[in-house]
Amino acid sequence: MEKDLKNIAKFYFLGIGGIGMSGLARYFKQTGKSVVGYDKTATEITAGLVSFGIDVNFADTVEAIPEGYTDPKETLVVYTPAIPKNSVQLNYFREGGFTLMKRAEVLGMVTRDTYCFAVAGTHGKTTTTSILAHLLKETGTPITAFLGGVSENFNSNFLMEGTDYTVVEADEFDRSFLHLSPDIACVTSMDADHLDIYGDKSALEASFREFTKRLKPGGKLFVKSGLPLEGITYGLEDESDYNIQDIQLSNSTYLFTVRTPVGIIQDVTFSKPGRHNLLNALAAFAMAAELGAPHSRLAEALATFKGIKRRFSYHINREDLVYIDDYAHHPSEIDAVCEAVRSAHPGKKVLAVFQPHLFSRTRDFADEFAESLSGFDALVMLEIYPARELPIPGVTADWLLEKVKLKDKRLLEKAALPEYLKQAEAEVILTIGAGDIGVEVERIKKVLNS
Repeated sequence: MEKDLKNIAKFYFLGIGGIGMSGLARYFKQTGKSVVGYDKTATEITAGLVSFGIDVNFADTVEAIPEGYTDPKETLVVYTPAIPKNSVQLNYFREGGFTLMKRAEVLGMVTRDTYCFAVAGTHGKTTTTSILAHLLKETGTPITAFLGGVSENFNSNFLMEGTDYTVVEADEFDRSFLHLSPDIACVTSMDADHLDIYGDKSALEASFREFTKRLKPGGKLFVKSGLPLEGITYGLEDESDYNIQDIQLSNSTYLFTVRTPVGIIQDVTFSKPGRHNLLNALAAFAMAAELGAPHSRLAEALATFKGIKRRFSYHINREDLVYIDDYAHHPSEIDAVCEAVRSAHPGKKVLAVFQPHLFSRTRDFADEFAESLSGFDALVMLEIYPARELPIPGVTADWLLEKVKLKDKRLLEKAALPEYLKQAEAEVILTIGAGDIGVEVERIKKVLNS
């Protein structure tokens, strides 16, 4: 199959605007292939693809497919599970005898003949992968990185500095990560999620164990301390193989000591608040160190990591007002964001705006969401973002809001949000969710600054 992939001249992406799909599309374009694609709506990502030289169409019709991509012998169709089964273009390609492959399969083929780093986990994948890509780039490793978010260091979700080494997110959704064959892998967390796919937590954990068996012979597995997997451990203020000690936080920047199996690095700094981000930084540090990168150089590179868009991203940071946006969409992630904002801005009133993502996730974790959201001082709940799902009777934003134990809570339409926030008395405003709430950030920022 690898030979077939190298011989294919044309690639058509269904759902090209997805964060994972767009990175793969950029890879093929940069390696000299002809690439076009379809997506439902124009976004910042699709605009970036167009400026990269990739044509994108937004009409789900056969007529929208460019003439040069209608020969099944020349074109490979890459699709995402998010594309609906009744998509006109999807069914045209299926019925026309084209080869169709999921993004995960293609990514597995691209990375198979490289030295591959793969980061798995229900939380922390994107941040850990982005930090790792930054560390390897700064230490001169010729990498290609496929990221699940836009790195503020690269201003992209894709980096190509060479093809010997690859850095990828190992996504558990749809069991995608079982297509990978990593040399170095990491598991950051195994909390219950995607129960619409797995049914229960034990099936999810079994899939992670299966992923660890995908390591190449002689490969190394890094595991967050406390997870039920065998590997090189990492943790905070414990006896892990790699651990962080002497943690101090000042002006949203951590100062700490890293203990490794071969030595100690003191006075390391990292400027993304939250103990979960310290763990992500340590996992990336440990993976890069096992490749042989100098520890002192890795410590210097950690200090220059800027972050990822929509991962605890500051948009306003004044003494009188702070506005942060984050992708958190699971109770554990909301807990981590709450801890981060409390440690970075102690004593300040925090108003959270939450957009639930998926009806099934809202149903499956309603009580956990309610408990996590009760950790803020005030809450604005938006309607549930459906993504790929149809409504579930009884599962509504209002139903979830009823469970939250806060006096200061309300349900709002998204259009009314900026004006409401302008009148709010909170010192810290936080928007969280994995739906389209990120699209509102600039509008909110403009209103708050006015």
